[in-house]
Formats: sequence, C-alpha cells, structure tokens
Amino acid sequence: MKFIKWLFFLLIIAVGVAGVIGNNFYQDYINQKLPHDVTSFSIKKGSNIRQVAKDLAQKDIFKPAIAFTLLAKLSKQDRKIKAGEFSLKKGMTANDVLNHFTSGKTIQYKTTLIEGKTFKEIIKVIKADPNLKQTLSDDDYKNIMTLMGTEEGKKYSKPEGWFFPDTYSYPRNTTDLQFLKRSHQAMLKKLKKAWEGRKQYKGINSIYDALILASIVEKETGQSSERPMIARVFLNRLEKGMMLQTDPTIIYGIGDSFDGNIRKRDLKKDNPYNTYTRKGLTPTPITTPGAEDINAVFHPADSKALYFVARGDGTSYFSNTYSEHKKAVRQYQLRRNKK
Repeated sequence: MKFIKWLFFLLIIAVGVAGVIGNNFYQDYINQKLPHDVTSFSIKKGSNIRQVAKDLAQKDIFKPAIAFTLLAKLSKQDRKIKAGEFSLKKGMTANDVLNHFTSGKTIQYKTTLIEGKTFKEIIKVIKADPNLKQTLSDDDYKNIMTLMGTEEGKKYSKPEGWFFPDTYSYPRNTTDLQFLKRSHQAMLKKLKKAWEGRKQYKGINSIYDALILASIVEKETGQSSERPMIARVFLNRLEKGMMLQTDPTIIYGIGDSFDGNIRKRDLKKDNPYNTYTRKGLTPTPITTPGAEDINAVFHPADSKALYFVARGDGTSYFSNTYSEHKKAVRQYQLRRNKK
C-alpha cells in the first residue's frame, strides 16, 4: 500500500515537473523571434494548420511543428488561416506570424496599364508579366469581350478602349483573365458614374460614344491641361455636323503598316476610321483613354473653338473660325517646316 502511495506521489511530481518543463518550453517557443526575413512563404488553398506548421518547421522558420499547431488551437485561430503568399519580417514571433497568416495580408504584385496604348499593346504587357498566371490563348484574346461577363462585353466585340489604365495590385496566382476583368469593371464604373451627371451633347448618345471620343482626346493631347479644350472642339464639330478631321484616327485606320508619315493619299483613302472622309465618331475607340480624357469629354471647356493646331512646344492654338485657323497654321506649322 505504501508502495502505491509512493508511486502515486512520484507520478504527481513527474507530471508537475513535465508541466513546468512543458510550460517553459512553450513560453520559450512563443517568445522566440524570427532571426531573418522570409521573402516568400506560401500556404496552399485547403491547407490545415498541421500542414502549415509542418512547412514552417521544414523551412527552419519556427519549430517544432506541434508547438505552432498548439499555439493556433489555444488561440482558436487554427481554422482562420488564409491561403496565399506571405512575407515574414525579422523579429516576428510565432504569434505575430500566426496573426499575419489569419490577416490575409498576402504579398501584392503590381502591373501598370498606361493610357494611350492599344489593346494589342496591353496584351503584350500582360503576356510578359511573370507575376500573372497565363491562362488565355490567342483565340481567347480575340474573343476577350465575351469573357468579361458584362452586358457591354456581349454588346461590343472589339476590346479597344474598354480597359481602364491604372496600377493594379494583386496576389500571386491572379490570372490574366481576372486581371482584365478587374480593369474592365474599373472602366465601366468610371464611365457610368460620369454618365449619370452628364450634359447632353450631339453625337454622344451612349457611354460607348463617350469612350470613343475620350480615346481621340487622349491621342490628340500634347499637354494635359488642354484636354477639356480639345474635347470641346470635337463636341462643337459634332454639334455642327462637321468632320472631326483628326490625324490619330487616320493612323489607327492604317494599322501596323503605318510608317510614321501621313500622306495626302491617306487622307483621301476612305475607311471607317478616316475622319477626313466620314462624319461623326469612329466605329470604335482608337486607344485606351485615361480618367482625365473621360472627365474632359463629360466636362469640356466653355468655348466656341472649332480648330486647333500644334504650336510645336506641346501646346495648341485654338481658333473659332477657319480664317483664324489658317493664320495659326502658317504661323506655327508652315514656318516650323521651313526651318
């Protein structure tokens, strides 16, 4: 009987000692700090806390794995871990790392779409981006609007102008299609918000008309501050039923064969994008307009100007009459060409 009592007493002591040792070990574990940065730690979708803890241990970030699992379970965060790619900073504790994993603050990559680029050029940017997951085929790109899942995507088959230029942040494994959908939605949001408070202008009967004109304004603008004036010139021309007569539409109509020079025969050769032979807007945008171009179309300058000519310094001279315009051409272009 005494032996059993002693055995029980020793067992209690052993449990107590183990508890103290275990508690000390656990306290040491949660107080240890990451000695170096970890630029990339990935948690796959569907991973449980045991797998995450195992990966941390295998990469010598925090070990043993059971301690991280216990930490997550005791804090009831074991089911709150988010999938994605994370960066870990020197000095973080195991608890810091756990909180980071549950925050969902994954590494973000950035890709910029620039205004004034054609959709062909946008495709090149996306295809060359190593941080986007490439899923689209050339045939997919040809039919990209049908993949957007919007009414505009169903209605308009040509993608030109439909993707908002901006710098987009996104996590790893974002697909090219997801990226384009986001850009397309941004353009729709911008256009529809501007359309709600619009004034009515002849020739601008839909957001697509506004998008087309914004793309022309983008290609005709040398100085940002002149966008509202350039938009007003084109709106005035539409109001009077005049041809827009803008060179960037000629260049777009020529396409890849354009060699840098517009010749008289190019101005006379009729095609849907020749605004010297056809009245009204072009059938599609000719480039990717930015926010300032769209704002200029919906909020043009107050002017009766019908013409403008480049001064040669990035700015333009605006004229209300053709006679004034001819004088400006002689002053700013013909003289410059003779130099």
